[in-house]
Amino acid sequence: MSLTLKTGVEALPGVGPARAKALARLGLFTVSDLLGYYPRDYEDRRKSAAVAEAPEGVPVCLTLMVAEPPRLSRIRRGLELVKVRLVDDTGSITATFFNQGYLKDALRTGETYVCFGGVEGQGNRRQMTNPVCERADKVRFTGRILPVYALTHGVSNNLLAGLTLRCVEECAGQVEESLPQDLRQEHNLAEAEFAVRNVHFPTDEEALAVARRRLIFEELFYLTCGMALLRTRRDKAAGLTFRLPPEEDFFKLLPFSLTGAQRRVMAEMAADFSAGAPMNRLVQGDVGSGKTMLAAYGAWLAARNGYQCALMAPTELLAEQHFRTLAPLLAKAGVRVGLLTGAVKGKSRKELYAALETGTMDLVIGTHALLSEGVHFARLGLLVTDEQHRFGVAQRAALSAKAKTPPHVLVMSATPIPRTLALIIYGDLDVSVVDELPPGRSPVDTFVVGEDKRQRMYNFVRKLVGEGRQAYIVCPAVEEGESDGAENPSAAIPLKAAVTYAETLQTQVFPDLRVGLVHGKMKSKEKDAVMTAFAAGELDVLVSTTVIEVGVDVPNAALMIVENADRFGLSQLHQLRGRVGRGKHQSYCVLVTATRSQDSRERLRVLSKTNDGFKIAEEDLRLRGPGDFFGSRQHGLPQLGIADLAGDMRVLKEAQTAAEALLRADPGLTRPEHARLLARVRQLFSDHGDMFN
Repeated sequence: MSLTLKTGVEALPGVGPARAKALARLGLFTVSDLLGYYPRDYEDRRKSAAVAEAPEGVPVCLTLMVAEPPRLSRIRRGLELVKVRLVDDTGSITATFFNQGYLKDALRTGETYVCFGGVEGQGNRRQMTNPVCERADKVRFTGRILPVYALTHGVSNNLLAGLTLRCVEECAGQVEESLPQDLRQEHNLAEAEFAVRNVHFPTDEEALAVARRRLIFEELFYLTCGMALLRTRRDKAAGLTFRLPPEEDFFKLLPFSLTGAQRRVMAEMAADFSAGAPMNRLVQGDVGSGKTMLAAYGAWLAARNGYQCALMAPTELLAEQHFRTLAPLLAKAGVRVGLLTGAVKGKSRKELYAALETGTMDLVIGTHALLSEGVHFARLGLLVTDEQHRFGVAQRAALSAKAKTPPHVLVMSATPIPRTLALIIYGDLDVSVVDELPPGRSPVDTFVVGEDKRQRMYNFVRKLVGEGRQAYIVCPAVEEGESDGAENPSAAIPLKAAVTYAETLQTQVFPDLRVGLVHGKMKSKEKDAVMTAFAAGELDVLVSTTVIEVGVDVPNAALMIVENADRFGLSQLHQLRGRVGRGKHQSYCVLVTATRSQDSRERLRVLSKTNDGFKIAEEDLRLRGPGDFFGSRQHGLPQLGIADLAGDMRVLKEAQTAAEALLRADPGLTRPEHARLLARVRQLFSDHGDMFN
């Protein structure tokens, strides 16, 4: 049977229902999927040697004949060995295979095989353990560069490489060329067929580099085109036009002066509101830079124009904090503010729904509850989402869909994202940066300490509490025995677990202090009660997991201790540090680590040198890649198969320039010669429903 790109995997030799199900877990359903599933690494199996010259411990290929019948020994239950003596013109070698009993009959005396593996021992005692063996007249995976794929239970690398090899041999020539020829020539990009063949089974390192560059460029090019098309479509859409009353009317509501950065972003927002197209603006700023006041300005402006505003926060705690800040502030201007979270039930919820539907409520602050079916707006004019990386594009769209005319959208994030990355991730948004902290906020002093300083640290906690301050202690785990799956040098070091640690602190370390506990496995009501008690000063020390990363404002908290700090990303540690230093007292952050890894300690020291979230984000991006900023695809970006937004910056800039040039010539990619390109862009964004419909 001849294969096509649309052929299902179950049509491939050796794939039955069970294997098809396992492949489906990797997102592999067709030949096309297999060709687009790029290797995560490669193993060079090209080096060959004779028995006598084979270097010790370096994997090589040896061409060997089976000298005598293999012997099978059952050592104990669950462990069997096959041993066989193999020879070439220069000497003999013993190969041992663990739990591969079938090789007793598969390796035939007198046959010649190519065996790949490491050789140990000298002279007559040369040996190999579990080498890969293929008949010399039927080699597939020896003597070449072998792809190594990300796997799942029930799918071995051998199986996946074998299936992909068959697909490459039969179907690589069927892959359509979507990049225009002049663009390929200008940027020196390989043809699609060459790229597909050599990304899976490269002839040499140079061919692999050429193939990877083509595929990375292509993916980033489609991504940039897609984001630009979204932006173009948005710019053409008719939006609400707000009249702009004097700014002084808003300033009179505030008990403090705004910073220059806040005023600059207000001006950018005002220009958007009055432009006649829907605003789509991302406001980035460190924790405490005053983004909430910008949301207040937007809500006030919407209300002055007869429109409603919805502010969506990721947690009930944060929603309540915004409510407590904004309700009294905006009440002075006659703006009616409501709160909608999962905790609002029964009669109160019905009344809130009615107030939104009739337009007697101007601003509603809430969680995902705002997306529920009962929520209908009379005139929704502005949508604000806080901590945008916690929401996907789809959730933003679902809330926007509740408006009769596309509303203005303001997206706020305290996770500083390097500008190069922000332009791609939020390519459909205009980016504003609040890069100035309000006066009076002093930088948090940060220290990296080892286990040997633990007692001194506890004494410091006691000293600060004695002065009337409070402390957070953050743990990476909730209960003992939990793992974060980290494959790093400190993986053997047990993680501090919040539940048992809180108990130890209360009973043994600080029996005279008030110690509280909060973690993600608690019910919302329990969590809120503990956080409220801490905010009210009824607790001295709060032991927590990262649930407090985005949380309540406690100006009296002056110390943040993070246990197993090497297990967190720099951006996340910076977020946690932002929980302190919010009052008039000097604040401190102590990063505790038992790791012996110099790299890990050096990484943590970045935080002790700077309080600038953007510098920290750049460093985090360099060290960890973009995953740390966005979690598992919550950011709403298409899943990239080969490009790495952090590592491929040079290609990214080249792809962006090329996309901009092409879209200047053909803004909607409507020309017939760009039909395939547009189809590929749509395909990349296909996980995101009707983004392009």
